[in-house]
Amino acid sequence: MTTTEAAGLPVSESGTGETGPAGHGDQEHGVHGYHKQKSEHLKRLRRIEGQIRGLQRMVDEDVYCIDILTQVSASTKALQSFALQLLEEHLRHCVADAAVKGGDEIDAKVEEATKAIARMMRT
Repeated sequence: MTTTEAAGLPVSESGTGETGPAGHGDQEHGVHGYHKQKSEHLKRLRRIEGQIRGLQRMVDEDVYCIDILTQVSASTKALQSFALQLLEEHLRHCVADAAVKGGDEIDAKVEEATKAIARMMRT
């Protein structure tokens, strides 16, 4: 089981965890908007992973429900904050790059970002 699967995130048929549409051009295997902040993002995700492990430990140790819920809320906020940062980087890099190129690519990137925002709002 991959980390993506363990986190309950959708995994593409290729198993890469990338669920966006095919044909990202240079984005598929090139530099993504988060590239410059990659080490900071990984550090942040490790911290969130630690929070989730802490939740498992709290349940294992029969900690009071409300205390666990407080930690669930903190973990959820941390993931939401991470998602917003990633979205901002996507808009600044990927969408802006598509805008420069013009044509159908900008419409596709805006639609892709809109769908990502809609998914985030449902959670």
